[in-house]
Amino acid sequence: MKQSRQISGRAHVTWNVATVVCALLLYYCVPLEFTLGDDWPAKVAGLVAFLVGVFGLIWLTWQRVGRYIEDPGATSGRVDGVLFALCVAVMFFALFYYILELRNPSQFEGLSTRTDALYYTIITLGTIGYGDVHAVGQAAKVATMVQVAFDLVVIGTLVAVVSTSVSRRIEAAAVRNTERD
Repeated sequence: MKQSRQISGRAHVTWNVATVVCALLLYYCVPLEFTLGDDWPAKVAGLVAFLVGVFGLIWLTWQRVGRYIEDPGATSGRVDGVLFALCVAVMFFALFYYILELRNPSQFEGLSTRTDALYYTIITLGTIGYGDVHAVGQAAKVATMVQVAFDLVVIGTLVAVVSTSVSRRIEAAAVRNTERD
């Protein structure tokens, strides 16, 4: 059997930061309308940044799947995978909310920019709901309910993975202590 490689805490942080950076590049630079005009260098730079985000996420996904296949029992890999899925889902929901508001401006109150949509998505994920941005239209309400259900599943999965890891470590420590006695 192949020996699994240990990944340092710093590497986990680096992978997760890279995921966030790639997701933000994709989110903020996705071309919703692309026409070359006088500001074509900025549009080309935005398109390049978008492609970097897309290919970065694809590469990170490939690496994470490879690490999971190599050692499916590693808790850190499962936690990283859940965090990766959460990051991509936040980007997806924020982009969906922004496009929904662009196409039908009566769907949200207080949402007019990509940052507003990302803010709304993260505030909904945290179940905070300040009320400054909120769903008004039926499509926005349904999308928000889907996001809340998804968030609960992902957070529940994260809690299950972490609690299983903690209980395994406690059991292993108990066995070691029993063997010493």
